Amino acid sequence: MRIGITCYPTYGGSGAVATELGIALAERGHEVHFITYQQPFRLRTFRPGIYFHEVNVGRYPLFEYPPYDLALAVRMHEVVRSHGLELLHLHYAIPHATSAWIAREMLRRTGEDVRLITTLHGTDITIVGQDPSFHAITKFSIEQSDRLTAVSEYLRRETYSAFGCTACAVDVIPNFVDPSVYDRGRYPRTIPGITDGGRPVLAHVSNFRPVKRVTDVVRIFARVHASQPCTLLMVGDGPERDAAEAEARRLGVERDVQFLGKLDAVAPLLATARVFLLPSETESFGLSALEALACGVPVVASRTGGLAEVVRDGETGVLAPVADVDAMAEAALTLVRDESRWTAMSRAAAADARARFSRETIVGRYEALYRGMV
Repeated sequence: MRIGITCYPTYGGSGAVATELGIALAERGHEVHFITYQQPFRLRTFRPGIYFHEVNVGRYPLFEYPPYDLALAVRMHEVVRSHGLELLHLHYAIPHATSAWIAREMLRRTGEDVRLITTLHGTDITIVGQDPSFHAITKFSIEQSDRLTAVSEYLRRETYSAFGCTACAVDVIPNFVDPSVYDRGRYPRTIPGITDGGRPVLAHVSNFRPVKRVTDVVRIFARVHASQPCTLLMVGDGPERDAAEAEARRLGVERDVQFLGKLDAVAPLLATARVFLLPSETESFGLSALEALACGVPVVASRTGGLAEVVRDGETGVLAPVADVDAMAEAALTLVRDESRWTAMSRAAAADARARFSRETIVGRYEALYRGMV
């Protein structure tokens, strides 16, 4: 098949999954075309069967805010026609599904067509889509898609609750990991400058938005550190980084917290970690938690959104109420100190991630969905 994929190419779960999906589809012999404003962050090198089409947005004095959604629609129209794409897979409802609908209407005027599948990832439904400025166009764009998927049961329920969608059905196809990459056994247990001194490592990976509650990550770590000296790796960047760094200084643990910025490859770092912290306000899925689990790292996280579908509480990690820093710190400290409990949970985490969220299984489900559409 010839497939177009549009996603946000920047650091984040939806862009990571969309890119990994495209890579896997190309490896299965499909022709994949990424259509977006810059190269996806996990697509840095040439790969056979994968093509990138940049969306250029003209800047004119008339436009205070250049209309990316219209430029995207035009680029989609061009790529579908010139490469004979059979379907467009849109990750995030707006503006991607909206732009795809415009492109399809343009195609139909000349007797051409393309199928549209939209994958809902989270804030396009739970936050942005419910804003009064976008609610109507989000609902319209969802209902104009030929097929809809959501990354969790939680998000499917939220979609029906917020938008009704009486004219559409939402299939749940979760995010996935490549077990050959997220494998603790592939990487050294020590990294110079990271694991020096043999201290346990706690880790967090996110885009540092307010919803991730990164200052809570630092607070949890500080409580653990007070009883058991350890190191915290903060991977990612975003608007809350300054606040997290300030919190580390306030709590006197800044020397033991390493802010590493945005990294393409996180598996080698996760493989050194004892515990992964994700105290988010909400998560529609929690891809970073899944990647940690696949590396055999138990996850201590908030009991919110789709995280309960990823982390088996008491088996592969521990879930606590949002903002309950003390409970999360206690759970993390137990995993740091209790070797037998950590070993059992680490093995269960890696096995469960492979059993339920393997790349081969989930990509196969998307492939079957595509075939049913075209």
